[in-house]
Amino acid sequence: MEPLSSKSLKLVEVKMSSVFSKIIAGDIPCYKITEDEHHIAFLDVNPNSKGHTLCVPKKEVDKIFDLDAQAYTDLMMFSRRVALALRKVIPCKRIGVTVIGLEVPHTHVHLIPLNGMEDATFGNKVALGEEEMSYLAEQISAAL
Repeated sequence: MEPLSSKSLKLVEVKMSSVFSKIIAGDIPCYKITEDEHHIAFLDVNPNSKGHTLCVPKKEVDKIFDLDAQAYTDLMMFSRRVALALRKVIPCKRIGVTVIGLEVPHTHVHLIPLNGMEDATFGNKVALGEEEMSYLAEQISAAL
């Protein structure tokens, strides 16, 4: 057996699935609003405000600007469709849109019903029970 050298070693990249990939695969439950072939929308389980929704491409890409132009446009159009349904169900001044991506390395768009700037800061969270989350997901889904 010959000794290991830099020429004989092959590096294997191991990629861990994001929590969103696990949700998409059905390994972790979610309060799903809708999905299509390339995207899924579900309620954030740690919401800034009632109805806080995440729109996620099914293909795991860490940073939004690493999406190709078509995938980026498709994600924004999907998010718009969900936002229009969200504002039919949740009384608010507007639906805020933000992309941060520091906590989960998988591109996602936050749709946040806003009544004031405090709803957009990620410092204030609201607690909603399972029953209310399920009901909200159903109502938003029905408004699509």
